[in-house]
Amino acid sequence: MKSFFAAFGKKQWTHEGQKAFWGVIYVLPWLIGFLLFFLLPFVSSFRYSLSSIKANADGMIIQFIGFSNYVEALTVNTSFNRALTESIVNMVVSVPLIVIFSLFIAVLLNQKFFGRALARSVFFLPVILASGVIANLETGSLVQALTEQNAVAGNFVQVLGDSPLERIMLRAGVNESIVLYLTDAVDRINQIVSQSGVQILIFLAGIQTISPQLYEASKVEGATGYEAFWKITFPMVSPLILVNVIFTIIDSFSRNAMTDLIKTTGFANFNFGLASAMAWIYFLAIMIILGITSYLVSRKVFYQD
Repeated sequence: MKSFFAAFGKKQWTHEGQKAFWGVIYVLPWLIGFLLFFLLPFVSSFRYSLSSIKANADGMIIQFIGFSNYVEALTVNTSFNRALTESIVNMVVSVPLIVIFSLFIAVLLNQKFFGRALARSVFFLPVILASGVIANLETGSLVQALTEQNAVAGNFVQVLGDSPLERIMLRAGVNESIVLYLTDAVDRINQIVSQSGVQILIFLAGIQTISPQLYEASKVEGATGYEAFWKITFPMVSPLILVNVIFTIIDSFSRNAMTDLIKTTGFANFNFGLASAMAWIYFLAIMIILGITSYLVSRKVFYQD
């Protein structure tokens, strides 16, 4: 920000000033939207989390009670700690699988082959089906048929992951924890594919910005496709790995048992104070995880000047 404001005092902008200026321009729509639509609910939810809220004919009666709602959520409510733990464990398992799968598919979809446009559409189709009006259709022949088909496919994959694949890896001397992680990945294949559309699109866009001359030079030097991936493709898309990791973490936390519990507590049980406290604890947990993840991943990111 300092370089951004300093840039206005110069006749000719520096490179750092230009980057700061365009960074503020790109963030400006989000910042305006946050100030207009989210700041007031954000502050109100924290106020509610410190209060006891009761409704009567005259409206809502808000009484300050301190951190009692937080204490109740962490020590009294039997479902909160379990749902929070399950959400975090599910994130730890799913995020690496989704990011690795997205990068692998993006590299494949960047190759030239017949029907490439159709293949790209197929992998992005779950994102369209999971949004808007289609996501709210709980009945109907198409959605019901797709649900039944996914259930059958999921059962088949689960049987495949629980019996032969697991036995083969154990007999080969693979560590049991690794076997459990891989078989769990097989069980989650439907979830991985359905939540990878945006990440694949981001990786694909990043791969297409890599200069073809780099690959041509590597071929002249005798590099294989495997070496070109690890020496060229992977370092060049490493900033997008950080973006996709953060996006996937937020996406995994936006739809799970924890969000369902908060909605039920607030809008079914009408305990808005406790629901707000749960939401703020959940928010702080997400911020801590995002901070740790961003710090660890950003240390390995390669930025090309």
